[in-house]
Amino acid sequence: MADAPTGVSRALREAPPDRVVEAADQAIRSLLGASGTAVFIADYRISGLWPVLDSRQPGVAVRAVQDTVQRCFSSQQPALDSGEDGRCRLYLPLSVWGERLGVLMVELAEEPPESVVRRATDMAGDVALALRAADRETDRYRRARRQERLSMAAELQWELLPGRSVSHGSFQLAGQLEPAYTVGGDHFDWSLDEGRLTVTVLNGDGIGLAAALLTAVSVNAMRNARRSGGGLVEQAELASDTVYYQHRGLRHVATVLLELDCATGRVGAVDAGSPHLLRLRGGTVSRVALEQQLPLGMFAETRYDLQEFDLDPGDRLFVVSDGVWAADPSGRETYGQRAMARAMRATRLQPPTEAVGTVMRELQTFHADADLRDDAVVVCLDWRGSAGREDD
Repeated sequence: MADAPTGVSRALREAPPDRVVEAADQAIRSLLGASGTAVFIADYRISGLWPVLDSRQPGVAVRAVQDTVQRCFSSQQPALDSGEDGRCRLYLPLSVWGERLGVLMVELAEEPPESVVRRATDMAGDVALALRAADRETDRYRRARRQERLSMAAELQWELLPGRSVSHGSFQLAGQLEPAYTVGGDHFDWSLDEGRLTVTVLNGDGIGLAAALLTAVSVNAMRNARRSGGGLVEQAELASDTVYYQHRGLRHVATVLLELDCATGRVGAVDAGSPHLLRLRGGTVSRVALEQQLPLGMFAETRYDLQEFDLDPGDRLFVVSDGVWAADPSGRETYGQRAMARAMRATRLQPPTEAVGTVMRELQTFHADADLRDDAVVVCLDWRGSAGREDD
């Protein structure tokens, strides 16, 4: 029994990166006596789950319509479904370090006992890890994820992202970009290191490819400082100087940089522009008051000050760009704090991975389902308390 996950792991390690799904299928059939498997990948909008085996050519994906697939993906729990042929289909989330990739379906002759479900869950974890690694070596899984062609700006932005969600004993974090296939300058980045989580949210100046290039320079400058051991102030100052000496003050990037102490809930912050911070504590929504400093790249040798605030266990923090906060379709009142607070309260029972989608759907409804006129980024952070502590 204990060797089953190892068998799958070995098969995945030995497979070429573009054949991970086939290697998993063969190993799982052999080890569990399954009659078949399928891997469904979430698209960029997280609006559907798409089978990899039917996605070898762009635009030829067949939509996964099974409610069970979506329920498994949303709940991140195994799900069972019996088909008309009497066979049982076990659906398992494909997730690694809190990032939701998709769903693995395993078809069995009968409803499996709990021991088989546990073995299959371990196998799904192996498959998810292999998919995450293989994604750097092949375009196959990216093709399954996109249901239309990305703009060049969007291609840059999605490649620059660290992921769309991550979890830890003390926090859960998720983000989403819209419009997913044409996003330009809005972006988010994060890194976890020695119990400290760094999060940056950017609202790049301009539109399209020019905005994406500006954001890419800013993100990589901040990463350079961070990976060299620099704190938030050094990250902001290096990025600001880099942008300034490239554009001489004609372009700038509104950015907020945050660093969470995962043990205490203390947050260091540099507010360099317009992304907005809102905290949901219980049922109450409030803005996190920070002194707004100059956007990155506006002037030479700009210096930044570090500010601090505290999170309580159970707090939820949203960071949104101007594409959310200042949205004003058809000249109506802007989205602003009132609509944002309503959307945030609607997410109270959802994990961050679902909450960011809820806010984006609310924003789309606010636009009367028309295309968003500006890029929008939403990042949601839940702090549970120190690792191992019960949620409030």
